[in-house]
Amino acid sequence: MLGLSKDKLLQHISQTVTLPKPYNIDQIFDGLYKSGHLDFQHMTNLPLATRKELSQLDIGAPKSIEHLISNDGTQKWLLESNQKRYETVFIPQVAQNTQVGTVCVSSQFGCSLNCSFCHTGTQKFQGNLTFQEIVGQIMHCMRSLGDLPSTGKRNVTNVVFMGQGEPLYNFKNVSQAILFVNQTFGLAPWRTTVSTSGVVPLMGKIGSELKASLAVSLHAVTNNLRDELVPLNKMYPIEELMKGCKDYLQAVQSKPLQRITFEYVMLDSVNDSVAEARQLCRLLHGVPAHVNLIPFNPWKGSKYSSSSKTTILKFQKTVESKGIKCHIRTARGQDIMAACGQL
Repeated sequence: MLGLSKDKLLQHISQTVTLPKPYNIDQIFDGLYKSGHLDFQHMTNLPLATRKELSQLDIGAPKSIEHLISNDGTQKWLLESNQKRYETVFIPQVAQNTQVGTVCVSSQFGCSLNCSFCHTGTQKFQGNLTFQEIVGQIMHCMRSLGDLPSTGKRNVTNVVFMGQGEPLYNFKNVSQAILFVNQTFGLAPWRTTVSTSGVVPLMGKIGSELKASLAVSLHAVTNNLRDELVPLNKMYPIEELMKGCKDYLQAVQSKPLQRITFEYVMLDSVNDSVAEARQLCRLLHGVPAHVNLIPFNPWKGSKYSSSSKTTILKFQKTVESKGIKCHIRTARGQDIMAACGQL
């Protein structure tokens, strides 16, 4: 039921329950998305008899199996629905004395890409998450943080599809969820970021259909190394990936979107040399780019370790010397296995 437009929600409910008044569907919709109710019995503005009938229906909210809070305030939930378990993370920030933050959403149950530095890559792919399950993650985070019931104050200000799975391999459900959340909760489209390992044919649609921000999981500047780190590169090599970036840039009109974030995990003695930083600059020449350097976050069984702080700073300085914005990402939630690459 979560994630259905008002018209489709009415169609769904009408298969089981006849609402006594036309405005009842408005009350139900507001009960779900303004008040954050997960039980029809709590929608006390509906007639008691209607609430009893509606109780036959499943709202479809995920169940929280585990909730962890990091020393730095990052929160992680293990959620379950339809015999699937997946993780969602909230990363808080303090801006002008107000707590705001980003919810990191999973799009698949496991992952098929097998990126060698990513913990999710060790987990067997078992299926896509539905758009209801994706919306359910965001709403679970909003309820937990007090954004629902709606008071006008918002903790969740950004959504990133950087959790488990490749979002563009589940584009239908991801796109439906994004459009619903933007419209229902008033989230500006550019505040949603879709990260991809490089599913080139769909990259343009992130701009043309979703008007969302794009992040590219690059991580290497040669095809030989990227084949190892991001095996999808064997299907869509770097040359094709950059064409996908061009497709995206041609599709977007909004100024906040006319830039692509390139994610680059820093792996000790693997991809972190000054020569590779220079090659990255050549690759991104002429592209409105922002580079995110991500110190590797460890997980049990990994063969990698993070580059040293000195090495990362040299890499950053080399990239910035060519006029490319380059940021070193601070690890968040590492102590609860919630940092980038640890889900």
